[in-house]
Amino acid sequence: MISQEELDKLLVEMETSRVEKTVSINNHKKFGEAICAFANDLPNSGKPGYLIIGAHDDGSIADIEINEKLIQRIAAFRNEGNILPPPVIIPEIFTYPNGKKLLVVEVQPSYHPPVRFNHKVYVRIGPRKSVANIEDERILSEKRSSFARSFDALPCRESTIDSLSISVFKLFYLPTAIDAEALEANHREIKEQLASLKFYDLKADCPTHAGILMFGNNPTHYLPGAYVQYVRFTGDDEVSDFDFERAFSGDLTTQMREMSNFIKSQIVKKVLPGLGEKYQFNYPSSAIQELLYNAIIHRDYQSNAPIKFYEFSDKILISNAGGLYGKANSDNFPSENDYRNPIIAEAAKNLGFVNQFNIGVKRAIAALTKNGNSEPQFTLDQPASFEVIIYKKQI
Repeated sequence: MISQEELDKLLVEMETSRVEKTVSINNHKKFGEAICAFANDLPNSGKPGYLIIGAHDDGSIADIEINEKLIQRIAAFRNEGNILPPPVIIPEIFTYPNGKKLLVVEVQPSYHPPVRFNHKVYVRIGPRKSVANIEDERILSEKRSSFARSFDALPCRESTIDSLSISVFKLFYLPTAIDAEALEANHREIKEQLASLKFYDLKADCPTHAGILMFGNNPTHYLPGAYVQYVRFTGDDEVSDFDFERAFSGDLTTQMREMSNFIKSQIVKKVLPGLGEKYQFNYPSSAIQELLYNAIIHRDYQSNAPIKFYEFSDKILISNAGGLYGKANSDNFPSENDYRNPIIAEAAKNLGFVNQFNIGVKRAIAALTKNGNSEPQFTLDQPASFEVIIYKKQI
């Protein structure tokens, strides 16, 4: 984070591509646009940007209230899903001898540009902040290719544009990810449209792994483990007989919707209670969906093993390749989260399968508790896998 001495120097300078000052404390749109523009780092400085709240253009400090509530409002940009992919931001209050305060929001450049706020890409060149034009977005897409760090951002080099279902992309995804006005004015060719949303690598001239997973005609041709294997066992363990199985394969845009319908129609069941009582359910559908989507978003797609989605007589088991990732560990889970596949996570949010980041597991636990199920059991200490057991409600 910036030091007090560095902050004092920035205050007296004019606004630049890395600094924006404001005396507003309620302008959510202004904050989001600034954070988005800094995260995109169009000038490619490789350095953080700073939104300084409480300062006039001339560097003088306004007499306004800077408090913890404002910090929480700013910090929410990391998880609420209006800025995608989620930015790395660090808000901090600086107090001066006269009692006046500044809130400084440090924003790190994103490794996965273009970053969007409310479905629009914002950039900053010098003191000017604006919606990105076609050339700006092309620069950001090519910049992403040069330092792609997550597997889903890397090019799937064996694939071609013909490996994707363009109709699925245009009909089901584009309207959820791009502002309606921008979509209407969008006359770019399909590769550039895909690249601006991180599904195509312009340098390698092929889809990214995220593109194959979200819109591929046959994702398992390139990523053999990219499917969910559902099995319904008649007993309480894997050695018992099974009476139904299904593989959810194909593009995730379609398959995640089918999984949701399957859970609601085939797994969640009403149980007739005693006279005068309300219907009860063996599982809350929202909890199973949250935990299954969590496995899809966080799994290691370099593994050839599918996601296990096993239903037993007394429980459901969901298991995926890839343990806790990045900042998340057994001591801070589920409060802390990190994304092995940030582009897949962004896509799931745009499609409405994820409401907010970093709260899916908490929401699932709350839904299970409300329904009367036991708390789920997580296996967190395996570096190569993640597992959760959801216990059936005892009635």
